[in-house]
Amino acid sequence: MKTKTKPWLVAILCLIVVIGALAGIKGSQIGAMLKAGKTFVPPPESVSSARVEAAQWEPVQSAIGTLVAVHGVTVGAELPGTIRQIGFESGASVKQGTVLVKLDTSAEEAQLASAVADAALAKTSLERARNLRQGGANTPADLDAAEARSAQTQAAVANLEAIIAKKSIRAPFDGRVAIRQVELGQVVSTGTPIASLQSVSPIHVDFWLPQQALAELKVGQRVRVRVDIFPNASWEGEITTVNPEVDVATRNVRVRATVQNGDGRLRPGMFASVEVLSSEKHNVLVIPATAVVYAPYGDSVYVIEEKPGPSGQAALSARQRFVRVGERRGDFVAVTSGLSAGETVVSSGAFKLRNGEAVAVNNALAPHPELAPHPADN
Repeated sequence: MKTKTKPWLVAILCLIVVIGALAGIKGSQIGAMLKAGKTFVPPPESVSSARVEAAQWEPVQSAIGTLVAVHGVTVGAELPGTIRQIGFESGASVKQGTVLVKLDTSAEEAQLASAVADAALAKTSLERARNLRQGGANTPADLDAAEARSAQTQAAVANLEAIIAKKSIRAPFDGRVAIRQVELGQVVSTGTPIASLQSVSPIHVDFWLPQQALAELKVGQRVRVRVDIFPNASWEGEITTVNPEVDVATRNVRVRATVQNGDGRLRPGMFASVEVLSSEKHNVLVIPATAVVYAPYGDSVYVIEEKPGPSGQAALSARQRFVRVGERRGDFVAVTSGLSAGETVVSSGAFKLRNGEAVAVNNALAPHPELAPHPADN
């Protein structure tokens, strides 16, 4: 009698065969992957590049300043009175001597007419006294009294004329008047402010520099002024005053420059950026500031080198090089050591590179660095 094979033994044998087949397939796949990994070359990283350029930069000292009017006063009434005439509009430009406000002078003009008549009579009496004195018909005392009387009446006329003149308030210099603070018919007292008057061209800019700058500062040195509200404009001027003392608290020295402001766009009190320019230029090596990788252990750039690839053809790779950077202007930074003119560095994409990694240069979408960039408004 034949012994029948148990079904569970058949199932176990089938399972062992299936597992073995799967293990063999997976092993062959892993082996193929390991073999491919040994020969795998990662694709090059896409970066943009820039050349190390030699340039000449003027030494510049930057500061923050405030615009100050060369002449600036608050015009006020010197004498009390009633305003009868206003000769300016708020914000208008006026010339020196322009009548801004005229006060009522009717009483003074009447007094002046009386004083002129007294002066005329006193003059006639003086002439008569002189004639009589020549004939001996009066005493020297009579002549002295007539001369004194004539002088008194002339002084009274001059006093009234001065009072009338002071009641015509005039612009002491060329400038621009602010919003007026008085109205027609208003009664003003001595010292009542009428309007602020500021000269606008030329204009001063006051700023502070550290005491180390005193060795290079001098009267007549050129400056460049910019303001935020006119980002595309700049104004040239020159230093007119360097304070003889240094502030004991900050060790800074106050400097004043004078700038021509023919278009009147610069206003007293505005905030300004000031650059003090030197007459001498020095040679520097410049690269885009985006090429520098800043790190606590030192700043570096990636220099693009050409070397033979695995297939024997020339390929590009990025070699890390530590550098020393100096002054920054616009989108550029000066390199004081570590690079030579004519070398090519990675200008964007350096953050994702490793030393010796293959790169592919694509400058189609690379930003164009500028020495004086002007960001576009969105």
